[in-house]
Amino acid sequence: MLKQALLYTGKAKSVYETDDPDHLILVFRDDASAFNGEKIAQLDRKGKVNNRFNAFIMQKLADAGIETHFEKLLTPTEVLVKKLKMIPVECVVRNYAAGSLCRRLGVEEGKELNPPTFELFFKDDALGDPMVNESQAIALDWATAEQLAQMKELTYKVNDVLSKIFADGNMMLVDFKLEFGVFHDRIVLGDEFSPDGCRLWDKDTKKKLDKDRFRQGLGGVVEAYEEVAARIGVDLSDI
Repeated sequence: MLKQALLYTGKAKSVYETDDPDHLILVFRDDASAFNGEKIAQLDRKGKVNNRFNAFIMQKLADAGIETHFEKLLTPTEVLVKKLKMIPVECVVRNYAAGSLCRRLGVEEGKELNPPTFELFFKDDALGDPMVNESQAIALDWATAEQLAQMKELTYKVNDVLSKIFADGNMMLVDFKLEFGVFHDRIVLGDEFSPDGCRLWDKDTKKKLDKDRFRQGLGGVVEAYEEVAARIGVDLSDI
């Protein structure tokens, strides 16, 4: 598979075309970004850690019957993926209150949400990724009702699978976001799953082990990501 033209540069990944129209190459960079690009830094090893972490998670989801765009690791920072027609809506599940939910509703951080909540956000940096509802997503032709129903079902299934994996590592999966796309008329999980796109706390101490360490200036960001990886069995020894 040959890497060809640069297709897109995101906050922490670059996307390249390949000589196969059905596949792309994602490159995980060391960039860290928060607050819609207002806070930016380079964190050594972050790209390698997230690439390996994401591959581990995607394989676990595939083993659970959830189709993802992940195909195979190519290099410590590169991965081969299916080329999806992305749906511009992020799916967010919250198991505990944190982040924008606390700010919007005045809820105490850490409050358990039973059942977990499901939210949709329009993926648009210029607008600050605003929260939307299913009716708006359908009316604006971002997705069909059937696609949204599948995305919701899959998101909750991901939550069930990953909540157990992280619980086995004595961690709480507080919340996370997912992105989906269409591949040959199938809804498929895209983007990545890493501590960049979720909140993870130590179950006993509530120590934050995710991107909030960067947002809040707590330090030790990559070290926290490596700790999470070690707890769930991700092998980082050769990167």
